[in-house]
Amino acid sequence: MRARMLSSIRQWFEDAGFLAVETPVRLPAPALEDYIEAEPSGEQWLRTSPELHMKRLLAAGYEKIYQIGPCFRKDEKGSRHLPEFTMLEWYRLHGNWRDIQHDTEALLRKVLQDCLGKSTCTFRGKQVDFGSTWDEITVDAAFQKYAGRSLDACLEEGCFEQILVDKIEPQLGQQRPTFLSEYPLACSGLSQPIAGRPDRVERWELYVCGLELANACTELVNPQEQESRFEACAQLRRSEGRPVYPMDQPFMNALWMGLPGAAGIAIGLDRLVMILNNCDSISEVVPFA
Repeated sequence: MRARMLSSIRQWFEDAGFLAVETPVRLPAPALEDYIEAEPSGEQWLRTSPELHMKRLLAAGYEKIYQIGPCFRKDEKGSRHLPEFTMLEWYRLHGNWRDIQHDTEALLRKVLQDCLGKSTCTFRGKQVDFGSTWDEITVDAAFQKYAGRSLDACLEEGCFEQILVDKIEPQLGQQRPTFLSEYPLACSGLSQPIAGRPDRVERWELYVCGLELANACTELVNPQEQESRFEACAQLRRSEGRPVYPMDQPFMNALWMGLPGAAGIAIGLDRLVMILNNCDSISEVVPFA
């Protein structure tokens, strides 16, 4: 199943005119994110994502690129997480989060047809229809609907993640894949704010039967704002006694030189194999896990 899935994915990108790229796995400066921990490798770190290097390729003029490869996150282990996993990322220069949304629908429909011969699958006891119109709900609306709480109040109380995991995620994608959209800026360090709503960003995550499968956004390309967000992240990590990674200066230099508007996405391919195989745990679909 994994081999068929990978073949289907690569064929879709070839047909859509994307270039396959490879970027370093061992980095002097992993992306600064609030609660993602990088695995040390000597005096460097293993990548948590190829994102920053791929954005440097966008800045160099590559318009449509994708990459499939290993990523690493320290201390992540469970039914949905492994410390080493396979990630698919792709980016569109001059694109936005809605362009990536259309890509995702087309790609996953092809994968289901190629792997299962149909547009539906059974996962976690539910029949999920990828062929019909997918659902979308904003984060604000989801907090009101499923938790009876204001999103902003939860952010102020520091319980956003707990309520998201306990109350919101289990409700999403039960009949059709569901986009959870318009995330708060406070939880989205690399995303572009929504015009007229500086506290929300052009970002969505995709859910199937409560399982987060993808994370996409219109990329932040303002170097001053990006530097400010990285510095705020470093301050948070320092205050909590966690490692503070160096600023990725080549990436910042690329932003200062000028990166046109762009959008990108990350999909956890091991989780996609879980869905295709109707498996409860990620360890069931990863050899040697």
